[in-house]
Amino acid sequence: MARVFCVPALFFIFAAFVLLFIVSISLPYLTAMDITRVHTNTGSASALSGNDTTTELRFGIWAYCYDLANGNRVCSNTGHGYSVTVSNTQGNSVTIGSSWTRGLAVHPVAAGVSFIALLLALSQHITMTLFASLVSFIAALLTFIAFIIDIALYAYVKNQMENLGFSSGDTITGPGFWLTFTAMLLLLLGGCTVCFGRRRDRMANATPAASSSPKDGFFSRFKRN
Repeated sequence: MARVFCVPALFFIFAAFVLLFIVSISLPYLTAMDITRVHTNTGSASALSGNDTTTELRFGIWAYCYDLANGNRVCSNTGHGYSVTVSNTQGNSVTIGSSWTRGLAVHPVAAGVSFIALLLALSQHITMTLFASLVSFIAALLTFIAFIIDIALYAYVKNQMENLGFSSGDTITGPGFWLTFTAMLLLLLGGCTVCFGRRRDRMANATPAASSSPKDGFFSRFKRN
Protein backbone atom coordinates (compact mmCIF):
# COMPACT_ATOMS: atom_id res chain seq x y z
CA MET A 1 0.00 0.00 0.00
CA ALA A 2 1.28 3.45 -0.89
CA ARG A 3 2.88 5.35 1.96
CA VAL A 4 0.52 8.28 1.48
CA PHE A 5 -2.35 5.95 2.45
CA CYS A 6 -0.52 3.46 4.67
CA VAL A 7 0.53 5.91 7.38
CA PRO A 8 -2.91 7.56 7.86
CA ALA A 9 -4.67 4.16 7.79
CA LEU A 10 -2.37 2.75 10.47
CA PHE A 11 -2.82 5.89 12.56
CA PHE A 12 -6.62 5.79 12.38
CA ILE A 13 -6.89 2.09 13.21
CA PHE A 14 -4.24 2.23 15.94
CA ALA A 15 -5.88 5.26 17.57
CA ALA A 16 -9.26 3.52 17.48
CA PHE A 17 -7.79 0.39 19.07
CA VAL A 18 -6.17 2.41 21.87
CA LEU A 19 -9.42 4.24 22.63
CA LEU A 20 -11.47 1.05 22.66
CA PHE A 21 -8.85 -0.69 24.81
CA ILE A 22 -8.98 2.10 27.39
CA VAL A 23 -12.77 2.10 27.41
CA SER A 24 -12.81 -1.70 27.74
CA ILE A 25 -10.78 -1.58 30.97
CA SER A 26 -13.37 0.76 32.47
CA LEU A 27 -14.65 0.60 36.04
CA PRO A 28 -13.51 -0.39 38.62
CA TYR A 29 -9.94 -0.20 37.25
CA LEU A 30 -10.25 3.12 35.43
CA THR A 31 -12.94 5.02 37.30
CA ALA A 32 -12.83 7.90 34.81
CA MET A 33 -13.87 5.63 31.92
CA ASP A 34 -17.56 5.40 32.73
CA ILE A 35 -20.38 5.31 30.20
CA THR A 36 -23.07 7.15 32.16
CA ARG A 37 -22.71 9.37 35.21
CA VAL A 38 -25.35 10.57 37.66
CA HIS A 39 -24.77 13.55 39.97
CA THR A 40 -26.80 12.89 43.11
CA ASN A 41 -25.69 15.82 45.27
CA THR A 42 -28.43 18.15 44.05
CA GLY A 43 -31.94 18.21 45.56
CA SER A 44 -32.58 14.51 46.16
CA ALA A 45 -29.82 12.35 47.61
CA SER A 46 -29.65 8.65 46.82
CA ALA A 47 -28.70 5.62 48.86
CA LEU A 48 -26.95 2.61 47.38
CA SER A 49 -25.64 0.87 50.46
CA GLY A 50 -27.62 1.03 53.66
CA ASN A 51 -28.01 4.61 54.82
CA ASP A 52 -24.90 5.88 53.05
CA THR A 53 -25.72 8.99 51.03
CA THR A 54 -24.00 9.21 47.66
CA THR A 55 -22.99 12.25 45.65
CA GLU A 56 -22.22 10.60 42.31
CA LEU A 57 -22.95 7.31 40.56
CA ARG A 58 -20.95 5.96 37.61
CA PHE A 59 -21.86 3.13 35.26
CA GLY A 60 -18.93 1.28 33.68
CA ILE A 61 -18.65 -1.83 31.56
CA TRP A 62 -17.74 -4.27 34.33
CA ALA A 63 -18.99 -2.52 37.48
CA TYR A 64 -20.56 0.61 38.94
CA CYS A 65 -18.97 2.99 41.41
CA TYR A 66 -20.43 5.64 43.67
CA ASP A 67 -18.95 8.44 45.74
CA LEU A 68 -20.07 8.80 49.35
CA ALA A 69 -20.74 12.10 51.05
CA ASN A 70 -17.61 11.56 53.19
CA GLY A 71 -15.42 11.51 50.08
CA ASN A 72 -14.88 7.75 49.78
CA ARG A 73 -15.50 5.89 46.56
CA VAL A 74 -17.05 2.41 46.53
CA CYS A 75 -17.20 0.08 43.54
CA SER A 76 -19.25 -3.07 43.07
CA ASN A 77 -17.81 -6.48 42.37
CA THR A 78 -16.44 -6.88 38.88
CA GLY A 79 -18.68 -8.90 36.61
CA HIS A 80 -20.50 -9.14 33.32
CA GLY A 81 -24.03 -7.79 33.48
CA TYR A 82 -24.35 -6.12 36.87
CA SER A 83 -27.45 -4.49 38.35
CA VAL A 84 -27.83 -1.56 40.73
CA THR A 85 -30.72 -0.29 42.85
CA VAL A 86 -30.97 3.43 43.59
CA SER A 87 -33.32 4.98 46.15
CA ASN A 88 -34.05 8.61 47.00
CA THR A 89 -34.67 10.32 50.32
CA GLN A 90 -38.42 9.67 50.04
CA GLY A 91 -37.86 5.90 50.00
CA ASN A 92 -38.64 5.41 46.32
CA SER A 93 -36.25 3.16 44.40
CA VAL A 94 -35.50 2.01 40.88
CA THR A 95 -33.32 -0.83 39.62
CA ILE A 96 -31.04 -0.73 36.61
CA GLY A 97 -31.09 -4.40 35.68
CA SER A 98 -28.38 -6.52 34.12
CA SER A 99 -30.22 -6.52 30.80
CA TRP A 100 -29.13 -2.90 30.36
CA THR A 101 -25.46 -3.48 31.23
CA ARG A 102 -24.80 -6.95 29.78
CA GLY A 103 -24.43 -5.63 26.25
CA LEU A 104 -21.58 -3.32 27.28
CA ALA A 105 -19.24 -6.29 26.80
CA VAL A 106 -19.35 -5.53 23.06
CA HIS A 107 -16.70 -2.85 23.70
CA PRO A 108 -13.80 -5.28 24.33
CA VAL A 109 -14.96 -7.41 21.40
CA ALA A 110 -14.72 -4.35 19.14
CA ALA A 111 -11.28 -3.61 20.60
CA GLY A 112 -10.09 -7.13 19.74
CA VAL A 113 -11.38 -6.95 16.17
CA SER A 114 -9.78 -3.53 15.67
CA PHE A 115 -6.45 -5.00 16.83
CA ILE A 116 -6.75 -7.71 14.17
CA ALA A 117 -7.47 -5.01 11.58
CA LEU A 118 -4.33 -3.18 12.73
CA LEU A 119 -2.18 -6.28 12.25
CA LEU A 120 -3.61 -6.88 8.78
CA ALA A 121 -3.04 -3.25 7.81
CA LEU A 122 0.67 -3.65 8.56
CA SER A 123 1.00 -5.99 5.58
CA GLN A 124 1.83 -4.61 2.13
CA HIS A 125 0.24 -7.56 0.31
CA ILE A 126 -2.75 -6.47 -1.74
CA THR A 127 -4.89 -9.39 -0.51
CA MET A 128 -4.07 -8.67 3.13
CA THR A 129 -5.04 -5.03 2.68
CA LEU A 130 -8.42 -6.22 1.39
CA PHE A 131 -8.92 -8.23 4.59
CA ALA A 132 -7.67 -5.26 6.61
CA SER A 133 -10.36 -2.99 5.18
CA LEU A 134 -13.08 -5.60 5.70
CA VAL A 135 -12.05 -6.30 9.30
CA SER A 136 -11.81 -2.57 9.97
CA PHE A 137 -15.39 -2.10 8.78
CA ILE A 138 -16.49 -5.05 10.93
CA ALA A 139 -14.80 -3.43 13.92
CA ALA A 140 -16.57 -0.17 13.09
CA LEU A 141 -19.90 -2.03 12.97
CA LEU A 142 -19.25 -3.63 16.37
CA THR A 143 -18.26 -0.24 17.78
CA PHE A 144 -21.46 1.23 16.37
CA ILE A 145 -23.46 -1.49 18.13
CA ALA A 146 -21.57 -0.75 21.35
CA PHE A 147 -22.36 2.94 20.95
CA ILE A 148 -26.06 2.19 20.46
CA ILE A 149 -25.97 0.16 23.68
CA ASP A 150 -24.33 3.12 25.42
CA ILE A 151 -27.09 5.41 24.19
CA ALA A 152 -29.76 2.98 25.40
CA LEU A 153 -28.16 2.74 28.85
CA TYR A 154 -27.84 6.51 29.13
CA ALA A 155 -31.45 7.11 28.07
CA TYR A 156 -32.79 4.48 30.46
CA VAL A 157 -30.75 5.68 33.44
CA LYS A 158 -31.74 9.27 32.71
CA ASN A 159 -35.42 8.31 32.63
CA GLN A 160 -35.21 6.29 35.84
CA MET A 161 -33.36 9.04 37.68
CA GLU A 162 -36.01 11.56 36.65
CA ASN A 163 -38.62 9.21 38.10
CA LEU A 164 -36.77 9.48 41.41
CA GLY A 165 -36.92 13.26 41.33
CA PHE A 166 -33.54 14.12 39.84
CA SER A 167 -33.40 16.82 37.20
CA SER A 168 -32.58 15.98 33.59
CA GLY A 169 -29.17 17.63 33.92
CA ASP A 170 -28.07 15.31 36.73
CA THR A 171 -27.52 12.37 34.33
CA ILE A 172 -24.75 12.93 31.79
CA THR A 173 -22.67 10.86 29.40
CA GLY A 174 -19.25 9.76 30.65
CA PRO A 175 -15.88 9.89 28.83
CA GLY A 176 -16.21 6.26 27.72
CA PHE A 177 -19.38 7.18 25.83
CA TRP A 178 -17.59 9.73 23.64
CA LEU A 179 -14.41 7.71 23.22
CA THR A 180 -16.52 4.90 21.76
CA PHE A 181 -18.08 7.32 19.29
CA THR A 182 -14.66 8.67 18.31
CA ALA A 183 -13.27 5.15 17.83
CA MET A 184 -16.15 4.31 15.50
CA LEU A 185 -15.34 7.29 13.27
CA LEU A 186 -11.63 6.45 13.27
CA LEU A 187 -12.31 2.86 12.21
CA LEU A 188 -14.48 4.06 9.34
CA LEU A 189 -11.74 6.45 8.23
CA GLY A 190 -9.14 3.71 8.57
CA GLY A 191 -11.16 1.24 6.52
CA CYS A 192 -11.81 3.79 3.76
CA THR A 193 -8.13 4.81 3.67
CA VAL A 194 -7.04 1.18 3.29
CA CYS A 195 -9.53 0.78 0.43
CA PHE A 196 -8.16 3.85 -1.33
CA GLY A 197 -4.59 2.62 -0.91
CA ARG A 198 -5.46 -0.82 -2.25
CA ARG A 199 -7.21 0.69 -5.25
CA ARG A 200 -4.20 2.82 -6.00
CA ASP A 201 -1.91 -0.21 -5.83
CA ARG A 202 -4.14 -2.14 -8.22
CA MET A 203 -4.17 0.74 -10.69
CA ALA A 204 -0.38 1.06 -10.48
CA ASN A 205 0.18 -2.66 -11.06
CA ALA A 206 -2.34 -2.96 -13.87
CA THR A 207 -0.81 -3.39 -17.36
CA PRO A 208 -2.75 -1.64 -20.13
CA ALA A 209 -3.96 -3.98 -22.84
CA ALA A 210 -2.38 -3.49 -26.20
CA SER A 211 -4.72 -1.63 -28.47
CA SER A 212 -5.21 -2.77 -32.03
CA SER A 213 -7.05 -1.18 -34.89
CA PRO A 214 -9.57 -3.08 -37.01
CA LYS A 215 -7.13 -3.09 -39.93
CA ASP A 216 -4.20 -4.54 -38.01
CA GLY A 217 -6.06 -6.80 -35.59
CA PHE A 218 -6.28 -10.01 -37.63
CA PHE A 219 -4.20 -9.43 -40.77
CA SER A 220 -1.18 -8.03 -38.94
CA ARG A 221 0.03 -11.58 -38.23
CA PHE A 222 0.38 -12.27 -41.95
CA LYS A 223 2.48 -9.18 -42.66
CA ARG A 224 6.15 -9.60 -43.43
CA ASN A 225 8.64 -8.01 -41.09
